[in-house]
Amino acid sequence: MANISITKMSSKGQVVIPADMRGDIKEGDKLLVIKSGNQIILKKASNMDKQLKEDLEFARRTEKAWKEIDEGRYTSYTEEEFFKKLREWSKR
Repeated sequence: MANISITKMSSKGQVVIPADMRGDIKEGDKLLVIKSGNQIILKKASNMDKQLKEDLEFARRTEKAWKEIDEGRYTSYTEEEFFKKLREWSKR
């Protein structure tokens, strides 16, 4: 399951990546920044070449999903229904 957190950008354009999400990212590591519509994806540059195709596809699918949500094309679930679906999807 994806981790979700909120951060903010400073007046200098700096963004803090929450400590629990940094994983193996160390000070000085280069990050690839992909912007697609209103989505921004950060990825360690060392992993760029082997997973760039997958990341670009993820960005495309995410942008498509957000567009559908903006257009009102989505399915609503109660919290209980959502977690039931999530358990079903994780078994696939």
